[in-house]
Amino acid sequence: MQYRRLGRTGLEVSILGYGAGAVGGLFTKGAAADQDRAIGRAIDAGITYFDTASRYGDGESERNLGRALPKRDGLVLGTKFRLTAADRGQVAGSIERSLEASLQRLKRDHVDLLQLHNPLAAVDAGDRLAIDIALEQVAPALERLRAAGKTRFVGFSGVGEPAALHRAVDSGLFDTVQVVYNALNPSAGCAMPAGTPGLDYGGLLNAAQAKDMGTIVIRALAGGALSGSAERHPLAMQSVDPIGSAPSFADDVARAQALAPLAREKGCASLAEYAQRFVIGHKAVSTMLIGTATLEQLEVAIAAAGKGPL
Repeated sequence: MQYRRLGRTGLEVSILGYGAGAVGGLFTKGAAADQDRAIGRAIDAGITYFDTASRYGDGESERNLGRALPKRDGLVLGTKFRLTAADRGQVAGSIERSLEASLQRLKRDHVDLLQLHNPLAAVDAGDRLAIDIALEQVAPALERLRAAGKTRFVGFSGVGEPAALHRAVDSGLFDTVQVVYNALNPSAGCAMPAGTPGLDYGGLLNAAQAKDMGTIVIRALAGGALSGSAERHPLAMQSVDPIGSAPSFADDVARAQALAPLAREKGCASLAEYAQRFVIGHKAVSTMLIGTATLEQLEVAIAAAGKGPL
């Protein structure tokens, strides 16, 4: 397993991180024995970064990960909080209460990384959080929690409007950013290819690297579309909305299938392997999250990471 520095946190994390979210589904709906086996296999393979959120399975992911993940030096745990419209009048208190509930579910007194989960936007509306609120209210609240020893580092999820995401990176207020980057939309790491549908993230990976931020790639498989199949495992999220790519999941699957000849040309055993090795080929990527429904899917990800970048 390759390890990279998580920006200015100074933490060394595995290039392959374990995502315990609802898209894969193992940690929101799977059997405890299977969850335990997956964590054991991940650790044996050298995976050191584990990611969850209060929203995943309405807290089930945190409960299950808290049980399955040992408290061991070298393992890095990150979780996330989401602010509702009702929380806007009490941002700091809402974040603190969310974190305390997360810590109870995780059976910890602190986490390594606490991240804002809302999409960022210019104008506040429902789930989309105004960037001004993130910078002027969320960031100071996170610093207070850091000072209280509740989290070691702070970050945000890089979804929403690209201009708002760049403002958050440029602010210098966050240690890490989760970045949407994959073979269907590589604009976070390079110029947007002509004719590519979706958001232009304007080199967000490079901007984060310039600020010495750790980068955590999400949607490396575009919600599963880069498997080349629309078929979903029973534990997985059955309907996956694209983030930053084509208008529909079916469109993303069709675009992924068109990459199959290139994957074969690169010597990859599958589209999924190609997609993962494409992501870790960017030097600004600190770690790449892969969520799974089965141990077999985890083995595919471990094998792909073991082959290294394209």
